[in-house]
Amino acid sequence: MKPGLALGQTARVETTVTEEMFAQFEGTVVHPAYSTVSMVYHMEWAARKIILPYLESFEEGVGGAVNVKHLNMAPLGSNVTIIATVTELRDNRVRTKIDVTNEHGLIGVGEVTQIILDKRLIEKKLTTHVF
Repeated sequence: MKPGLALGQTARVETTVTEEMFAQFEGTVVHPAYSTVSMVYHMEWAARKIILPYLESFEEGVGGAVNVKHLNMAPLGSNVTIIATVTELRDNRVRTKIDVTNEHGLIGVGEVTQIILDKRLIEKKLTTHVF
């Protein structure tokens, strides 16, 4: 990784809840509210935004872990803000704390860990099925 990534750095994602983000399985809506699946996607995206400026051309980040607690609902049209904050830098791992809020307060918390790998190693793992 390029130098400069530090503890406390943040990145944010802002979105508005749409019907496509509703909690649903096999096309059947369970609750007309922001799904945990959508929340995890946005958490990972916010964490990824932190590392993008620091990746070398031969590097890529892969998901290492996601921990999420979905605390409150966010209905259709709700404005959701996801903020990732770097909490740990160890070897090739970047851990971020994630807070998810809407206009009514906190709706989710969690952590996302990304592992920075050489793209050639990723390709080798994918083509040889050796993990």
